[in-house]
Amino acid sequence: MEEEDMVFAFFLLSCRLIFLSVFIITLSDLECDYINVRSCCSKLNKLIGHTIVTVLMLILLHWFIFLLNLPIATWNIH
Repeated sequence: MEEEDMVFAFFLLSCRLIFLSVFIITLSDLECDYINVRSCCSKLNKLIGHTIVTVLMLILLHWFIFLLNLPIATWNIH
């Protein structure tokens, strides 16, 4: 593999690990009754929807749409 491929694979792996850690933390908050079911579902749906769309736009090289979607996705992750 070339160096660029390795960097891209590492980037995808790190994004996946961050996404899964946020997902697990949200589910553990639900289990400990820190948040209710409705807020957990809305938080995870926003996170999943914007993350998938943002990553797809990045992979498919739609740079303008990616840049438009990036602030919304980062706000939802925050």
